Amino acid sequence: MQRYVDQGILAGVSFALLHRQELAYQDCVGWANIELAIPLREDHLFRVFSNTKLITSIAVMRLIEAGTLQLDMPIAAILPQLGHRRVLLPHARHVDETVAASTQITVRHLLCHSSGLGYGLFDRGSLLYDLYVQRKVFDPFSSLENLIDILADLPLNFEPGSAWQYSIASDVLARAIEVVSGQRFEDFLQQTIFDPLDMRDTFFTVPAEKRARLVAYYAGSDPMNRLRRPLKLLADAPYANANLQPVARHGGGSGLVSSLPDMLKLVRCLMPNPQPALLSRESINAMMTNQLPHGVGIHFPTVGAVPGKGFGLGGAVTLTASHDDPPDAAGEFEWGGIAGTHWWISPRHNTAGILMAQRKMAFWHPFSFEFKRLAYAALRA
Repeated sequence: MQRYVDQGILAGVSFALLHRQELAYQDCVGWANIELAIPLREDHLFRVFSNTKLITSIAVMRLIEAGTLQLDMPIAAILPQLGHRRVLLPHARHVDETVAASTQITVRHLLCHSSGLGYGLFDRGSLLYDLYVQRKVFDPFSSLENLIDILADLPLNFEPGSAWQYSIASDVLARAIEVVSGQRFEDFLQQTIFDPLDMRDTFFTVPAEKRARLVAYYAGSDPMNRLRRPLKLLADAPYANANLQPVARHGGGSGLVSSLPDMLKLVRCLMPNPQPALLSRESINAMMTNQLPHGVGIHFPTVGAVPGKGFGLGGAVTLTASHDDPPDAAGEFEWGGIAGTHWWISPRHNTAGILMAQRKMAFWHPFSFEFKRLAYAALRA
């Protein structure tokens, strides 16, 4: 990891490995802020972006265990605006080129991104992307309640349950949590996850007394070239004063800030014999089981298909190891954030790892692939 810092690819990296709940290795290298020459410490705070989705998924599973939600419950039972969906025809060029959906969107579809919803982030040039951008679907200054109203008359990309597309689904689930719990989403997370796990450094808005611990966010000179240098500071990303002031939407898909110690506590709760146990082993096993139909994998418009991956209830599942994976990675449950914060859990080996960096477009980056291969080899030894 120091090599990636020395080469100017990353500003800094914090990382840790777990084996049977025990901390096998923990370290950090590089800088929290290059311009101010602040060395990275293990208590620094990172924008975890889509790692927020794992926390949302755990919250949903807690409500399922309580009997408040069911996996195959139509989401329209909670959010009626999302009933009576229409689906874009293949190669549609206009928003009205649709047919009625024959399947209702369920909680399961939302957890594994097979609902047909889009994101308005990664599918630039598509009809649904343009619609989402026009309607400002991905807008932190619009409430979760307003998000559902915006989605009410927008079509789906495909029949629910038939394909996979990374989407706004976790934000929809956050609103569902608010409706069934009667609490604000962030309050529900605090009460049911952060407090029980003693996660004291995880929040949507960084308290004033902890802001000095928030690491700087960087990008390469070409955002799509994950090794391009030099790094440049992103002072107002993903938007001005992000995570420093409350906004209307604290969503389920992105927006949390956390620390390496807090992420360790979160990952531990999904490994065997957690203390405390937030979920039953049955629920955890379901989260780590591929939920997509046979022959359906995951893909991103900018990179194409991701070989050997399915998707569970909150993260990708490795069905067969690809050339980027460790050879014995089958069965692994994993995901991360766009700025290079990653987690993975291997139930088969009872091991887990966490990587935290802050470089735009650093999810599933060469540094994370190399780290994981070396980590697997070290843990085997």
